[in-house]
Amino acid sequence: MNDLRDETSSPIRMSNTRSASAAFGVGEKGADPIEMYLNDIFTVTVNMAGLPGIAVPAGKDSQGLPLGLQLIGRPFDEETLFSLGEVIEQAAGRFTPPRWW
Repeated sequence: MNDLRDETSSPIRMSNTRSASAAFGVGEKGADPIEMYLNDIFTVTVNMAGLPGIAVPAGKDSQGLPLGLQLIGRPFDEETLFSLGEVIEQAAGRFTPPRWW
């Protein structure tokens, strides 16, 4: 975990996908708790290292489902993450899901 906390001049420690796949439909994965856990696996190390992280919509897959990008920042530098996240979210465009209810 200390590798994630090493200080460098970069305001962002790293970025990666928010999950291993695109978003899934409401109720699609509720029957398999392991599959649900694995969907959040990339966010766990950030929490354990005590680093600020933010997940933002960053585009869509070939089926039009949203894809998330996770940014991991320096300790106590949440402001940079919010600013960068806003830029990425605006560049990616707006995703309006179809009504499911």
